[in-house]
Amino acid sequence: MYLTIRNYQDEAADVVEQVTQRQESIVQLMRGIDGFVAYYLLDPGNGGIATISVFETREGVEESTRAAAKWVAENVARWAPNPPTVVQGSVAVSGATR
Repeated sequence: MYLTIRNYQDEAADVVEQVTQRQESIVQLMRGIDGFVAYYLLDPGNGGIATISVFETREGVEESTRAAAKWVAENVARWAPNPPTVVQGSVAVSGATR
């Protein structure tokens, strides 16, 4: 299993609200990528957002990062103009119940 964390910092104050209003399209986009397991959006409460995408393969994680960048540019660039810090790799330890 592989995951990626995309951390968008110093964004507009209402970036979480803007992404939440468009959540169905980003969730459907992620679900459409082969090997999809899960997608989460984290509100750290500091004017940014972080997303976590989980896939069965490295290729899925890499595609999710490309797809997310395009989605952000097309849907919320006004509120999230800065590129994210991206961390991705294989899951070494999992405490998931599923």
